Amino acid sequence: MTGDASEIVLSKQDLREVAAFAVVCAESVLEIFEADQPDDSRPRGAISAAWEFARGGERGKSLRDTASAALKAAKSADTAAGREAAWAAMSAAGAAYLHPLAKATQVKHILGAGAYAARAAELVAGDDRSVGAETLEQTVHCATPTVVDVLKRFPVAPSGGGRVGELIRMLDADLRSLTLAE
Repeated sequence: MTGDASEIVLSKQDLREVAAFAVVCAESVLEIFEADQPDDSRPRGAISAAWEFARGGERGKSLRDTASAALKAAKSADTAAGREAAWAAMSAAGAAYLHPLAKATQVKHILGAGAYAARAAELVAGDDRSVGAETLEQTVHCATPTVVDVLKRFPVAPSGGGRVGELIRMLDADLRSLTLAE
């Protein structure tokens, strides 16, 4: 997909690296959901399916189904932190579906899991925004040069989206400020 100026070239390897980054982010808060809903394995299933894709599997029904299941699990969470952690897992499975469209909204496919994870960590800490900032700082260190390169192909993250949107924009700015050698 190279002909249209509104299209962004993405290889399958690019998608795999974005998915791996998203999974690392989501895994960091999976225990928050599991403490909330110990008998619900749907977010863990989404993370497993995303890892499978990141490690060479194909995008397909399993990824879509597990992302949808993690979304449903979020609705069953008893706490806001549990809900955000499940959304991080859903976003990890959805990262493989980053579209090659030059739209700011696509940035959420790259950074959504990291932002949801940071929000979950904030909420567990009594809505302490400094915890979210610390989580984002750790997330930046998880991004590979390929993830940063892919992100920079897209417009900056859009406005809106409440606190998670704010975290996405913070993470977006932090990653865009990196040089690819970092």
